[in-house]
Amino acid sequence: MRGADARPGKLFSYVDMEDRIPERHPLRAIRRLTDEALRALSEDFDELYSRVGRPGIAPEKLLCTLLLQAFFSICSERQLMEQLNYNLLFRWFVGLDVDDPVWDATVFTKNRDRLLRGDVSARFLAELVSLPEVERLLSAEHFSVDGTQIGAWASVKSFLPKEAAAGGDDDGGDDGAAGGGHNAERDFRGERWSNETHESKTDADSRLYRKGKNREARLSYLGHALMENRNGLVLDGLATRATGEAECLAAEVMLMRRKDPNRKVTLGADKGYDTKEFVKTCKAFAVEPHVARNDSGRRSNISKKLAGSAEYKASQVVRKRVEEVFGWVKTVGVLAKTRHRGLAKVDWQFTLALAVYNLARMPKLLAGSN
Repeated sequence: MRGADARPGKLFSYVDMEDRIPERHPLRAIRRLTDEALRALSEDFDELYSRVGRPGIAPEKLLCTLLLQAFFSICSERQLMEQLNYNLLFRWFVGLDVDDPVWDATVFTKNRDRLLRGDVSARFLAELVSLPEVERLLSAEHFSVDGTQIGAWASVKSFLPKEAAAGGDDDGGDDGAAGGGHNAERDFRGERWSNETHESKTDADSRLYRKGKNREARLSYLGHALMENRNGLVLDGLATRATGEAECLAAEVMLMRRKDPNRKVTLGADKGYDTKEFVKTCKAFAVEPHVARNDSGRRSNISKKLAGSAEYKASQVVRKRVEEVFGWVKTVGVLAKTRHRGLAKVDWQFTLALAVYNLARMPKLLAGSN
């Protein structure tokens, strides 16, 4: 018998939202890990908020909502609030009841900026990899590091001589006066661009940068990740301005934040890290540099004896898994081009995306280790 296509509106629902989420849904394991990490951050959250005044959005709910934005590749906060309004799975994960009102997108972003000031994304990543059940998955001796180019939210048209950018000239010429407006045509032929003499009026922290030979130069940041080699989970990350020395300097910072001073460790990396200063720094801190040899027209800083060892060869194979991290962050995490302007916000967003990558992989890893 054919059922009727009736659509009556019901005022009440007696089904608990907890019962609507399948027991084996991956977000259940992810929420449990998230809640454990957030409990460890409770005192840090207290320091970000005043003890008087009108209550704001709970920081735990803010962070859970931002995790969903990365998990489901939602590009804007307005779309995120729209999804949160009618998606019961989203409401359950964040901790909103069916009848709870959803925040305005502007209110949400204003409250999110408070978490930015507290560097919450870096603390969340650190607490996540410090959970006892997660620590069993991590290697304490073998690491890999790499960097990736992240497009800035700025056009090359905004890359002007510093005098013009400071003076408020939209296009660096007279085209705007001819009716082109802020997006007027520019003739770049014959211009010499340099980060020393030019800067972006849209995002002054971005830098004109090319990742390799025969690649176009574009306004960018660099994202860096430190990965452990056992399961390919990210232990630390940060974003920097796009410069030639940024990768080596960021690797030193991340390694020193994670390294056990009483343990000798190895660090795998690509040819870009084969510099005299970086290799010397690694050795000074009892880190064996498993860096790919760069002997094209120059002398490598990595000895042939070290390059012939079994550990070195294993590190060179495993280190390439960090590209999987960057691939996920740029596609699923929608970070091929950042949605924010300014180094502080880009760093915050990139670090949070690394934490989300870990969360996406941890349930299967934990299930396989039991």
